Amino acid sequence: MEDKDMIIPNEGETEMASEQANIEQDVHEERELSEDELGYKEFVDSLEEKWYVLHTFSGYENVAKENLETVVEKFNLQDRIFDVVIPMEDVVEEKNGKKKLVQRKAMPCYILVKMKYADDLWHNVTRTRGITGFVGPKGRPLALTEEEVIKLRLEKIKVETDIAVGDRVEIIEGALNSMIGSVVSVNVEEGVASVSVEMFGRDTIVDVQLSQIHKIQA
Repeated sequence: MEDKDMIIPNEGETEMASEQANIEQDVHEERELSEDELGYKEFVDSLEEKWYVLHTFSGYENVAKENLETVVEKFNLQDRIFDVVIPMEDVVEEKNGKKKLVQRKAMPCYILVKMKYADDLWHNVTRTRGITGFVGPKGRPLALTEEEVIKLRLEKIKVETDIAVGDRVEIIEGALNSMIGSVVSVNVEEGVASVSVEMFGRDTIVDVQLSQIHKIQA
């Protein structure tokens, strides 16, 4: 074939062909991404939400919690890690001859995390500053049992109760065990009651779990 019979595309046609190829490539990549996203969603949906215990450096509980929450935001792990908790408890302390009710860490050097765990999260969690690793056999994650979750009050438990405002109740658990007071308010949804008790020579309102109080029959 002579040169005069050859069809040479002009510059505009070349650019159009290149643009079309790029569009087709983008569509192909988007299709692959969608398939990957679908596979990931199915993978996440197959996992169970459970509570795990993480060990931290001494005094680094707050730092570890904040850093892990930052990791969740940075790597978009909101569908895998849902809550990070530093267990706290009420205690009565005496200082300079005066008693007061304060909160302190119930489990120093530990934080609790609710997540859908799989091995792909291992490095995200264990490399977080302040965290030394999971609590479990040989450092492998071991989820808390349902009984442990209830004991640590990590989940709201709906309690059937007939306790009402004005009732006299006895606190049967915690730092205020055996104290008697009057119910000021009841929040059944949260499972909490506000109780006025005489403490340190004056009436003090404290919030307690409904499961922690017992109604005193008149």
